[in-house]
Amino acid sequence: MQAILGVIFHFIGGFASGSFYIPYKKVKGWHWETYWLVGGFFSWLIVPPLAAWLTIPNFTDIIRQAASATLWITYFFGILWGIGGLTYGLGVRYLGVSLGSSIILGLCMVFGALIPSVYYQLNPADGKDTIGMLTGTQWGLTILAGLAVCILGIIICGKAGTRKEKELAAAGVSPTGNNEYKFGIGILVSIISGILSACFNFGLESGKPMAMAANEIWKAANPGQGEFLYRNNVVYVVVLWGGLTTNLIWCLLLNARNKTFGDYASKDAPRLRNLVFCALAGTTWFLQFFFYGMGESKLGNGPSSWILHMAFIILVANAWGLLLKEWKGVSRTTTKTVILGIITIIISVLIVGYGNMIRPS
Repeated sequence: MQAILGVIFHFIGGFASGSFYIPYKKVKGWHWETYWLVGGFFSWLIVPPLAAWLTIPNFTDIIRQAASATLWITYFFGILWGIGGLTYGLGVRYLGVSLGSSIILGLCMVFGALIPSVYYQLNPADGKDTIGMLTGTQWGLTILAGLAVCILGIIICGKAGTRKEKELAAAGVSPTGNNEYKFGIGILVSIISGILSACFNFGLESGKPMAMAANEIWKAANPGQGEFLYRNNVVYVVVLWGGLTTNLIWCLLLNARNKTFGDYASKDAPRLRNLVFCALAGTTWFLQFFFYGMGESKLGNGPSSWILHMAFIILVANAWGLLLKEWKGVSRTTTKTVILGIITIIISVLIVGYGNMIRPS
């Protein structure tokens, strides 16, 4: 039952991540850097401490009492993750949405799932999954099989994306929204983005002492009720400070370069409407990690949680693409290919979920 709840929570988080950008499409009269930063303030600065305040009494005391090394390394991984998010845009720019997203999210999944297990193989810690546990147990091999199936699904979706780009280009339509398709630099940027985006998971690992402090406080006040669902909320506050730092600097530089500082006070734009949609987008974005933390409390922050999180993001994003008719104008073969990729990812989720079900408690 715990594994099933964990999968459900990860699905809700993946749905939030795969859907958060939709409200941004309703923003009018603001440039990308403007609405991204306004929404980002809700994602990285306003909603995380609000969620921690609502769920963890005196969460600020936990942060103040944490070791300086813990705070700095957690914040540092947040900065790296923020760079990964920014280079994501470049990967999509040079490779197109489907191919760029598939490569970046696939690499993010692999690195985020496996690097911590390799680290803990070399530096053992209680309650941490190691690569030896994954390769030496039935449940571990099942989870790795699910990872492999999910990568296959990503490859299939990427194949559908390349077919779409070729077909639309042949029809005289720019599938990427620009004419800057550059495979070589696109692959390089996507690899960098995929690796750095995985740093969010590393930040969660680094901030684990704060999460466990919240967990122990809650368990002492609620004996016999299992693990604390919201223990990661205190860690998000620090990780997202790092993400805010990176994105704030970059967006302000773009405002200066593109002379778009006037967006914030422009009377020609529906400012209240834009603020509402930015707030909705930013809050929805944060909810992915709010529910990730709940799923992690049921499954543990091992490879399975990260695999499920990324798989659901890819699944939901591609499903929205179909519902919003982003695949309109392509051949039936291409449409069938992306549907096959989605089905393959669903199968991978079931395999990872089963691996957690058979794992000894």
